[in-house]
Amino acid sequence: MLAHEITLPMAIELLKRVFVEVAERDFRLDNKPSTDSRISLLTGVHRKDVKRLRELPDVEANLPPKISLSAQVVATWITSPQWLDENGQPRPLPRLARKAEEASFETLVSSISQDIRPRSVLDEWLRLGVVSINEADEVVLLSHAFVPREGLEEKLAYYGHNLGDHAAAAADNVLATTSPWFERSVHHDLLTEAQVEKLRMRAAKLGMQTLTQLHTMASQPADESAASDSAPKKRFTCGVYFYSTDATETAAKK
Repeated sequence: MLAHEITLPMAIELLKRVFVEVAERDFRLDNKPSTDSRISLLTGVHRKDVKRLRELPDVEANLPPKISLSAQVVATWITSPQWLDENGQPRPLPRLARKAEEASFETLVSSISQDIRPRSVLDEWLRLGVVSINEADEVVLLSHAFVPREGLEEKLAYYGHNLGDHAAAAADNVLATTSPWFERSVHHDLLTEAQVEKLRMRAAKLGMQTLTQLHTMASQPADESAASDSAPKKRFTCGVYFYSTDATETAAKK
């Protein structure tokens, strides 16, 4: 937060809004809307602030549209046989189809959305370091996930999405006693830098395999009995992370 000039008063203002939103959503009596006074009593936020915060527009929790589109394109590129080589890896794609029915970056993007020009996506991905252009003038995916090396908006969007869902799963597991979310970690200390690097590479490979398989399963059509328009729709997030630091530094110091 300090790196991006978010000061304590700004952080407190954000926390006030979170406290008010959660109290209003999850702590109603008889499923009826709460009064400003009750929310103030529950949260400790002044009643005048509660009134002001409740009148603010809702914050959209989904990823920005252009980021969501990019994630869908990459997910299709790394899982659909049409875009993979004989080793199951995303293959380099010509920018444009040179002959009928040839796979190309243009047809890949168009298969996901007709509302944005493939050239715009390519220019943005080149800026973010997601792809490169090889000597054969083909588009090469540099990572098996949409993890831009540049672009603060994109990084912060994924930061909020992933960290938010991870924290929500952990909080549910603390508060609930049935059907806990899967949330596990493995940790060791007194390892050498070479050992950690070897583990990091292995974790990245295994994690990407897991996420790719889950994406493939999620992309399959739902059962007809569960696919009606009236059936409630759900979303899910599954994340894999790896972190290392000096053995003398603990998570509590962060």
